[in-house]
Amino acid sequence: MSRHDGDIDFTDHVNAVQDRYGSGAFYSRHRAPTGRPAVPDAMTSDVRDFLAGRDSFYLATVSQTGWPYVHYRGRPPGLLELIDEYTLGWADFRGNLQYISIGNLSTNERVSMIVMDYPHRRRLKIFGQARVVFAEDDPALIATLTRPEYHAVVERGVVVSVEAFDWNRQQHITPRYTAAELDPHLAPVRRRIELLESENTALRDNCLPAAAETGSYLGDLL
Repeated sequence: MSRHDGDIDFTDHVNAVQDRYGSGAFYSRHRAPTGRPAVPDAMTSDVRDFLAGRDSFYLATVSQTGWPYVHYRGRPPGLLELIDEYTLGWADFRGNLQYISIGNLSTNERVSMIVMDYPHRRRLKIFGQARVVFAEDDPALIATLTRPEYHAVVERGVVVSVEAFDWNRQQHITPRYTAAELDPHLAPVRRRIELLESENTALRDNCLPAAAETGSYLGDLL
């Protein structure tokens, strides 16, 4: 847990529930102690390495009516680009043209992100302030966030000033795997199947003529 995560997460109401269920004493050290610097939490090397391999995340924004809105974002691995130790961003592609998250950010810049690594049962929570950068306003930044090998229309970028982050417990995370993650493990099995099928074809081709010559019923079986 980073230094400022408790400042954001552990409100008085949350503290009261923690006290009720007996976890208040454990989390009390994260409850906004005096003397903390006013600067945000810098992202550490483990955060940078973790984000570099991710291909999706969940983004929560707050609407003008006060309702939370959660949006799944999926791209090739490395979709989240670290601009510096306090800032991350991503290219925002043309989608279903609803623009709900983008519209929400025009009135409330607060965001929360959940970034998952299902195979290794890891989960990173990020709090930050987000701003939308349109492609025509900062082409250089958009180029930095864009993955050239991914063919999609980039309409804008989103840049998040990270305030805090926390690694959540893995206890209840169910492992899930993408086709790309499974492919290296399945490739040897596929090669073995191909070899067996080839051997089976060769055996059949060799046995059928012999069966025909002897009048055996083996040919019918094959």
